[in-house]
Order: sequence, then C-alpha cells, then structure tokens
Amino acid sequence: MYIFLNGKKQNVTDLVTVDRLLDHLKLESRKVAVELNKKVIPLKDHGHTSINEGDYVEVVTLVGGGSGEGLKMDTPLKIGKFEFKSRLITGTGKYSTLEQMKYCLDLSECEATTVAVRRERLVDKQGRSILDFLDLKKLVILPNTAGCYSAEDAVRHARLGRELLRNLENPGSEWVKLECLGDPKTLLPDPFETLKATEILVNDGFQVLVYTSDDPILARNLQKAGATSVMPAGSPIGSGQGILNPNNIRIILEFLKGENPDYPVIVDAGVGSASDVAKAMELGCDGVLLNTAISGAKFPEKMALAMRWACIAGRLSYLAGRIPKKLYAQASSPSEGLIF
Repeated sequence: MYIFLNGKKQNVTDLVTVDRLLDHLKLESRKVAVELNKKVIPLKDHGHTSINEGDYVEVVTLVGGGSGEGLKMDTPLKIGKFEFKSRLITGTGKYSTLEQMKYCLDLSECEATTVAVRRERLVDKQGRSILDFLDLKKLVILPNTAGCYSAEDAVRHARLGRELLRNLENPGSEWVKLECLGDPKTLLPDPFETLKATEILVNDGFQVLVYTSDDPILARNLQKAGATSVMPAGSPIGSGQGILNPNNIRIILEFLKGENPDYPVIVDAGVGSASDVAKAMELGCDGVLLNTAISGAKFPEKMALAMRWACIAGRLSYLAGRIPKKLYAQASSPSEGLIF
C-alpha cells in the first residue's frame, strides 16, 4: 500500500500500526511526535493505531532553529508557571556543530532554550539527534512554531511539539513560542493570524509566548487574548540591527504592565551585540530571547558569555535607576576645601 509520509508518497508493506512504522524508520518513539491525518497520536496509542492506504502521516522531532553576584540582587523571571534565575533565553539553530551548540548554551547559563518542530532532519549525517545534546533535566525546552505562515499550521506544530515533549517528560510541553509570519523576506509577524493562533492555543491550554512586532496596540490585544508573554521584536529576525524603536517598546511596557507590573515582556529577535541586550534590559524588559546573535558570531563561545553578562548588567542598571541626563556638567567632587 502507499501512504504520504512527511509530504512524500511512499510505498510501504506490513506497516499496520504507528509503532511498526517508527520501527521501520529506526526512530525512538519518545523522541518523535506523530500526526495521522492531522490528528496527533499520543505515544500510548502508537501500538494500536492503524495506518491505512492513502493516510497522511507526519513524523516530527525538535531541531535547532546568568549567574554570579548580580543574580542575588534580582528576583526570578516568572513566565506563567515557570521561574528562572537567568533572564536570557537562547535558541539552538545555525551552530556549526551540535557540540558547539551545547557548549554555548552552557556558557550562556540559560535555563530555557527554543527548538523548532520539523519533519525533516530527524537526525544529522552521523545519526545523532539534537535531543542527545540537550540536558532535558536542566533545560526547559520551548517549542517554536518558526516558519509557519498561518494560524492553522502554527497550531498543528504547537500540538505536535507538546506531544513530543510530553513523551520526553519535559515541563516545556505546556508552553509554546508562537510565530505566525506574514512575509518570507522580512519575517515580520502576520498580526491577524498571530492573534487568531493565540486565541486557539490559549483555549487549548497552552501558555503562549507570542512573537510580535513593536506595535503597542497589537501587543495589548495579544495580552487580552491570554498570551502568557508578549515578545516584541527589537528589529527583524536575524538582522542584528538591535532595538530600532525603543519608544514603542517603552509604550508596550507601559500598556502591558499598567495593571500587572509582573507581566513578562521579552524582546525577541533582532539583537546583534551585547550592547543591544543591555539596552533592551535597561528599557525595563523582563528578558531577551536570541539565537543568531550567538550562533552567527565569529566566535560564538565568546558571544555566549557576552550575552549572559550583558543581560545581567542591563537588568541591574535598570533596577539601580540611572542618573538623569543634564545639559551642563555637575562636579562629583566637593567644592569646599579647595586650596587657592
């Protein structure tokens, strides 16, 4: 008989159930999630869920899409039911090797990391999964709907990511980083599809961390729709332009924190240097989510350290309260007691 496996028509024989298909593909059940005719099949049902001729089967896995004295002077970052000491969330994509990715995550001291849900590249050329390089006991995995251009696709990816992480018994199964893109060139979000997907996923029990533009009105509507965290872009994804519109970020912070000062607003995308991260934190943002700024740096390991300390420095600078800017100089030494 034939089936459509990850979008491709394939002839198969003697593959009556989901678990037999996975055995045929030499895949470990707990490290993948399976969708049959657009319905997620829980791990416990793999053995008795039949696959029939003409069925559409999707098999996906996850791919790579602070510490010190400073942290003792701050409160934990709270996002929904999670609490983190580090306010830096990193991604797992675009590293030259899985070993480098793991080392950079360690150096950044992040406690949460994003991964994309994909049906291709279940393993690398050497047969290794990204999951083999993530400490699932230490890291909370944040599944990402990166690459989705509609609410329907984003919801499907989110549900598959939840199933996969439930299989792995990782607490990240109940949250999702929502991306609904509107254009492949700018990678800016589609506001209508993003809002629609947020409403669906919230009703489905997800804690939704939603990637959005720096539009304060859209940010407020996403909060009203039940988003656990609104994450405005500093600038387009991977552009490295930093915080292009700090005034809009300030307005978003004012709107979203007006009635709930603890509501988490996280800058997501566009940062390229440690100073960009510090600036985001000095504005009063609760955290920064980044990927390319580290993985695309000339020396990613050094940048991972820089981003870690920049996040701490910017946060403490915001909490300390900067001196007001003045037009004229003001001496820091006393004028009394001078010898003339």
